[in-house]
Amino acid sequence: MKEPKSPMGRMWNLYKVGGITPAIASLLGASNAQQMAFIRSMSRDQRKESVLETPLRELAAVVFDLETTGFNPNNGDEIISIGGVRIIGGDLEESEPFYRLVNPKRKVPKHIVELTGITNEMAGAAPELMQGLHDFLDYADRRVLIAHGSGHDKQFLNAALWKTSKVNLTHRVLDTMMVAKWLEPNRKSYGLDELLETYGIEVTCRHHALHDSIMTAKLWFEFLKRMEAKQVNTLGDLYAYLSRH
Repeated sequence: MKEPKSPMGRMWNLYKVGGITPAIASLLGASNAQQMAFIRSMSRDQRKESVLETPLRELAAVVFDLETTGFNPNNGDEIISIGGVRIIGGDLEESEPFYRLVNPKRKVPKHIVELTGITNEMAGAAPELMQGLHDFLDYADRRVLIAHGSGHDKQFLNAALWKTSKVNLTHRVLDTMMVAKWLEPNRKSYGLDELLETYGIEVTCRHHALHDSIMTAKLWFEFLKRMEAKQVNTLGDLYAYLSRH
């Protein structure tokens, strides 16, 4: 039988002979195929996890942050860096923090370069999105994710996961901004800068994904003390209170 010339044609032939795995490997290359398989497996496994009865003081989580080229992944904006730290309850784990630059395959706008310090040269030399996602999910494992103003981060993670692996984010995500709105309903601002100032947390390097992750983790630790005073002890308790506000 004549071998098809197009990549898609060769992929279809491999699929008919050996199934989806060799077909994907043919189209993407073995390394990307392995990374996609890992991401899809992580997504499936995450759905099985139930941590609602976990005490917040024992909760294993990753506090994370993304820097992006803009605000709309559906309009061509991309992730340019991912940062994160592991925590257990109210303590940072001793493991290494996570930080990766990501090649957005597009120009980083000037105002984003000025905001984040990530130049086009730095981004252009960084690993591609699939590698960055693989490494971050490997780091996060099955932990709950925590972010400040998580809507932005979830939107970009979902877009990236769908683009690379045709899956959605299945990790539970807690938003420290939503926790702040519940704990302090009369505040004028719930921005990270204002909250850090209120709680006396040192500002190191804003709009750097790792530094923002560390500062958000310290903010979460402050919130833990206030939640305990309100007898909010488990993740299920917290979700119940947040759903009312």
